[in-house]
Order: sequence, then structure tokens, then C-alpha cells
Amino acid sequence: MTTLTTRRFATRTAFDAALEERIGRALDAGTPSALMLSGGTTPLAAYRALAQRSWPRTAGLHVLFSDDRYVPSEAPASNYHQSRALLEALALPAAAIVRVRTELPLPQAAADYEQQLAALLSSGVRVNLGLLGLGADGHTASLFATADLARARGHLAIAVQRPDGMSGVSVTPDFLARVAEPVFAVAGSDKQAAIRALTAGDAGSVAWQAVQGCPQVQLWVYEGE
Repeated sequence: MTTLTTRRFATRTAFDAALEERIGRALDAGTPSALMLSGGTTPLAAYRALAQRSWPRTAGLHVLFSDDRYVPSEAPASNYHQSRALLEALALPAAAIVRVRTELPLPQAAADYEQQLAALLSSGVRVNLGLLGLGADGHTASLFATADLARARGHLAIAVQRPDGMSGVSVTPDFLARVAEPVFAVAGSDKQAAIRALTAGDAGSVAWQAVQGCPQVQLWVYEGE
């Protein structure tokens, strides 16, 4: 059974500061560990603030992504590209950045990402913190529909066709079940219906279905925008 704990913030400044602090602790864990970043605009202020810090080289730290659009890695729509300033500040070796290789054909990009995730987990690295977004339509990562969830069974990553006409690669519920601390980071007044469905444990919420393998899940929310 999944338990959802909700933390609400009165201001966007407080939300961003809390997210920055929590990601910072994950980056400073000091043991072989991994951090899963989410895409979208919600976490960008925290990423940018963290990119301004000086980070010592942390042996064993890995960074991965909840999903990415199937676009070139330098495209503005790329979640990897949006986090580049933070990745450069961390100065991680290339092998420590687990990304969707969109230079490959889409099926191979999804298979390659799944192989990277499997190798990471097999090496004993613990995914301490996993950030997730929540769309106004109730999706999370790039899991938009129950059909995506059905195809995801038995996989760590899958290729998806997004409602906006773009393709992408997403982690799956099987992978999310391996994340020690999944946190939905949600901001925006347009997401109130999706937030209500998630907090109610609505079986029709794709985001809720996606985390059913996780014993504990957090929802950090600011609804003032």
C-alpha cells in the first residue's frame, strides 16, 4: 500500500528553497548514490540555484532523468539540456550521467536507457531521491495513459508517444519502485484537479498508478501560480 504525504507551501520562494535544500542534500550524500531529476519548468529555479554553488567531486554520485523528449540533446525542450548548468557545476564524469541518448533511433534509445538503469541498479547504487512532475492531465514522467503503464510492465524504461505529438523515453513504475524517496514537485494553479486526484488516490490518476510500487511517496505543492 502506498502512503502519500503532502507538504504545501504558502509561497513559490519557500517551495523553491525547500526543493533546492532537498536536492542539495541528495547531491551531498557522500556514498555511492543516484539522484533522479524531473523535467518541466517547476524544478528549474532550484537547479539554477544549485548550479551557482561550488561542488566537491563526490565519488559514486550518479544523476539520471525521469524522462526526456526525443529531441537533440542541445534542444531547449530536452530535460537533459535544461539541467546542463547543474551537471557542469557538479563536474561528474560522463559515465555518472545516465541520460537518454536521443542520438540513437527511438527504440534503441529506450532500450539503451533501460540497460543503463539496469546496470546502475545492479552495481548496488541506491537512488536516494527521485523527483517527479505532475501534469495538469495527471501524467508523470512521460507516462500519460493506462496503455503506457501496461506496456511498461517488466521494463525499467520505455519509448512513448506523447499527446503533444512528440516522442519520448520514460522510466516506468518498476523503476520508480526502486527509488528510496519519490517526491512529486508540483507548482501551478492549473494542476489543482490533478493534485486532488493524486491526493485522493484516484485509480484514474496515471501518476497515482505509477507509484503504486512505492511504499512512501511525497507531494510537495505550491498552487499559487
